[in-house]
Amino acid sequence: MKFAVITDIHGNATALEAVLKKIREEKTVSEIFCLGDLIGIGPQTNEVIELVRSTSRMTTISGNHDENVLALLHDQPYPDSYRHAQAHHQWIADQLTPENQHFLEQLPRTIRKTFSGQDVLFTHYAYRDESKAIGEEPLAAAVDGTEETLPDLFKGQQASLICFGHHHPKQLVRTKGVTYLNPGALGCQPEAIAPFALVEQTEGGWQIDVMEVIYDDQPYLEAFHAAAMPEKELLRKLFLGGRT
Repeated sequence: MKFAVITDIHGNATALEAVLKKIREEKTVSEIFCLGDLIGIGPQTNEVIELVRSTSRMTTISGNHDENVLALLHDQPYPDSYRHAQAHHQWIADQLTPENQHFLEQLPRTIRKTFSGQDVLFTHYAYRDESKAIGEEPLAAAVDGTEETLPDLFKGQQASLICFGHHHPKQLVRTKGVTYLNPGALGCQPEAIAPFALVEQTEGGWQIDVMEVIYDDQPYLEAFHAAAMPEKELLRKLFLGGRT
């Protein structure tokens, strides 16, 4: 049994298309798990959601950017920690179609599955309190993924594999009988490289390959430059390595 894990697409449908094409070439992949932050940062909001919606065998959860946009749409409290991004999220909210808004509204925050007796947690990140609304800052603060920090971050979670995103660098740590996997942000790397992971359950545990797809980023960059997004140049420098 083999499945793929993707996360943090961040409005980059061009990168997502390249990764999905690569996954389709892996004939033994039975399911895809998408760990949230479909939108925000990039301009291809509806294109990303429509790709996700139309991809068979994909299970998707919500991320904080997805929920920040929904909070604005529902006139609910917006997190103080993202006040600097509120104008950007409002612009994303204004682009969202009703059908894609409804899709985001239905997403769970976490999914737990059991594969041949092994429990797996799929989550955008660790939650201080999963029951709290996004405006109440439910996510834990991001930490560097190490053998010391990750067990403490996910303390109390009963799983042999924990798949997460949110923090954009790739992280693969095995310690104390638990494997922690963050395949890295698919849609906002400093180069035109989109990471994802292939996970296979074996008798010895979890075999994980973190892979990268090199893609032609011109369609994405053209959409980025054409969009009337607030803070566009800052986003390009912070999340795209200044690519033009």
